[in-house]
Amino acid sequence: MENIIEVTCPKCNSSLWIDVDKREVVQHKRGKKQLSSFEDLLAKEKKKKESTEETFSSARKLEKAKKKKAEEFFNNSFKE
Repeated sequence: MENIIEVTCPKCNSSLWIDVDKREVVQHKRGKKQLSSFEDLLAKEKKKKESTEETFSSARKLEKAKKKKAEEFFNNSFKE
């Protein structure tokens, strides 16, 4: 007798039918994608933009710090 169970993925809503005796997937069915609302998409893009701006800002600060350190090193090497 076949012992088959159905498992549903909580993230993507896909369904798997698994034969427990044979330990293999018998059937697979993709779940339907949940459509996001327009407001959700706008919020996601805004968050992405802010993250990009923060990354750019921190990279710019790092480059300024490197330049300052290089200038200090250059100036100190000629003083000695």
